[in-house]
Amino acid sequence: MTQDSRPLIVQGDGSLLLDVHNDSFEKSRGEISAYAELEKSPEHVHTYRITPLSLWNAAGAGWISSKVEESLSRWSRYSVPENIIAQIRDILSRWGKLRLVNLEKETSSGDSDLWLRLEIDDAAVWEELKARKALAKWLVPSEKGFLVRLVDRGTIKAELIRIGYPIVDLAPLKDGDPLEIKLREISLDGKPFTIRDYQVNAIDSFVGTGEPGTGFGTVVMPCGSGKTVVGIGTMAAMATHTLILTTNVAAVHQWRNELLDKTYLKKEQIAEYTGDRKEVAPVTVATYQILTWRKNKISPFPHFDLFRKHSWGLIIYDEVHLLPAPVFRVTAEIQSVRRIGLTATLIREDGAERDVFTLVGPKRFDIPWKELEALGWIAEARCREIRINLPKESRIPYAIAEKRRKIRLAAENSRKIDIALQLVKNRHEDQILVIGQYISQLEEIAGRLKVPIITGKTPNLERDRIYNDFRNGRERVIVVSKVANFAIDLPDASVAIQLSGSFGSRQEEAQRLGRILRPKDRDSWFYSLVSRGTVEEDFAVNRQRFLTEQGYRYTIDIWEDL
Repeated sequence: MTQDSRPLIVQGDGSLLLDVHNDSFEKSRGEISAYAELEKSPEHVHTYRITPLSLWNAAGAGWISSKVEESLSRWSRYSVPENIIAQIRDILSRWGKLRLVNLEKETSSGDSDLWLRLEIDDAAVWEELKARKALAKWLVPSEKGFLVRLVDRGTIKAELIRIGYPIVDLAPLKDGDPLEIKLREISLDGKPFTIRDYQVNAIDSFVGTGEPGTGFGTVVMPCGSGKTVVGIGTMAAMATHTLILTTNVAAVHQWRNELLDKTYLKKEQIAEYTGDRKEVAPVTVATYQILTWRKNKISPFPHFDLFRKHSWGLIIYDEVHLLPAPVFRVTAEIQSVRRIGLTATLIREDGAERDVFTLVGPKRFDIPWKELEALGWIAEARCREIRINLPKESRIPYAIAEKRRKIRLAAENSRKIDIALQLVKNRHEDQILVIGQYISQLEEIAGRLKVPIITGKTPNLERDRIYNDFRNGRERVIVVSKVANFAIDLPDASVAIQLSGSFGSRQEEAQRLGRILRPKDRDSWFYSLVSRGTVEEDFAVNRQRFLTEQGYRYTIDIWEDL
């Protein structure tokens, strides 16, 4: 490949421009996304940006500055600006300069087990941190750096990364109570069970050597690629009591069924900790909702004791990108426990990716969606946005409405119902999910289709019945609200029709696409209905960024042209 034919332009402001039409686009995109964040993804040129967090996540996965520089030079059409090379070297040089380690000798009070040492190689950095009064409550100056209370282990990591200093945590992790977890070779449904090569790599990247600095981190894999299997394989490798946190009761049941199906654990060894049942066993599966429940805004969180009153050796954060803020707090406290985050995307619309990085752990493994699609492990998906004019009677009310009202008027465009009904009719051989944000809209289309609907108010037993009917083919179409975005296994779903979403959320787009990515004998289709000339178009641009990050192409059609 000649230099003039390369797909990338690296600019002096840290942005990377990638030519979508270049023959090397797919290969270069997969490499660049390991150390840069996608910002914009129009149809011709995608814009990435190198940031400290993107580089530190790359460092956590084994990238060093020379490897990043080599990658940029390989794909760049022009010479990489010197200031960008200097910036990369400076940012990555901070990785490893601050290290949390065990305290080698007792403190003056004789309680060395309650303290860690923050080692710092650079005297100037030591002086800078010492001079920051806001850090004084967590950092006690000492000869080789600072002393840090064990309970502040997570907090100080989060505080220091905010000012540009990542901490490499080399303090040992405690061993929880032992538990042998043996994997089956034949699952209960009679099918052979083996862990795929990429799943083994994900497990190995987390487990590492077992030495300090390993045993915590995040694994990023597409929906439908077997993140639950990675969790189960990690449990088998760790052989310890495990707490699994997930998004809803249906996901709790799914985890329990998978554990029984793929391991020799007995039913009494796996407990559910939810609003309905609060039991604890060597393997306990809980919801984020029950952990964050409290009587009122000033009351304590009574169920946080689940973290502290049992000798867990491993915590699994399912859908870690959804980790609630109160759980971040307790996660900061329990930094001595091995922990793995599972997610399809580290994107958080609240910008709290840094907290996932510091409190759960850096990205240890990431595999592009299109790579697994090419190998046949997830379905090929076609993404199509259909733009629809507002009906005439809605145009003036939309024009004079305040912003929040505009959002709802655009989302509930009455023409979407007729178009969704037509799509369902056209895809008469597919199993279809109709997904939306607003309950009245969902109830209307469910009534017209005469199909079941699942919302936040649907009882758990009724949800399970509807999901099972869909899995077994007794229902071909179901209507679901955002409660079905996460951790639901519907392997035969091949079409998703999105009526509306959460203000351009990329993580929601990832989850909804993931509902239809289980391998099957036909392509999957993801339709998104967008009101033309409204705020929904702006939201759609943001949502598309996730799909573009994963290598998907998004076609846009105007309904009148079809």
